[in-house]
Amino acid sequence: MSLLVRLRELHRSVAPFVLTPLLVTVFSGVSYRLARDWFGASRDQVHWLMVVHEGEWLGSTLEPVVVLLNAIGLLWMLITGIGLLMERWRRKVHS
Repeated sequence: MSLLVRLRELHRSVAPFVLTPLLVTVFSGVSYRLARDWFGASRDQVHWLMVVHEGEWLGSTLEPVVVLLNAIGLLWMLITGIGLLMERWRRKVHS
């Protein structure tokens, strides 16, 4: 099995586990910012969004682990995705 095929399979298999935490992070962060800036919500009114965004609800032990895994997952998807995209472009140019 070629390296590219293995990379594609790993990228595809990791994606579902990375997607959900990233979507939660994005939506809670954007919702917090829009609620504060556009809708005039106070910090106290939307603090629960920051609790979700930062993973505080997981407790002090799991919060840093989840943040680290979220970052590693995002970097993995970006690096492998860019690699796969570059390979596709390279194949188009040489065909």
